[in-house]
Amino acid sequence: QVQLVESGGGLVQPGGSLRLSCAASTNRFTMGWYRQPPGKQRELAATITKTGTTNYADSVKGRFTISRDNANNTVHLQMNSLKPEDTAVYYCYVKSRFGYENWGQGTQVTVSS
Repeated sequence: QVQLVESGGGLVQPGGSLRLSCAASTNRFTMGWYRQPPGKQRELAATITKTGTTNYADSVKGRFTISRDNANNTVHLQMNSLKPEDTAVYYCYVKSRFGYENWGQGTQVTVSS
């Protein structure tokens, strides 16, 4: 079982920035973040493969940047120009080459004035 430790959530004003980090106990091919807004289903925010291929939700393109440190099995999500609609619980996500998935416990991000 892969252990995932998330950090970096919190309350921020619209237009502000936050950086989420997730440390995995072992390396996985795909790492990233999904989010679940209040009353909605979980959705993709961004993912990145071990080789650096990224995938972003259209709603965050140009504002969020995902990166990873393969040596330390960590993934980061830099979130800029945050909007109230970015408010959600953000979940760290990893997937192996064979399709095995693991999820973090989630960290709350609230964008509000």
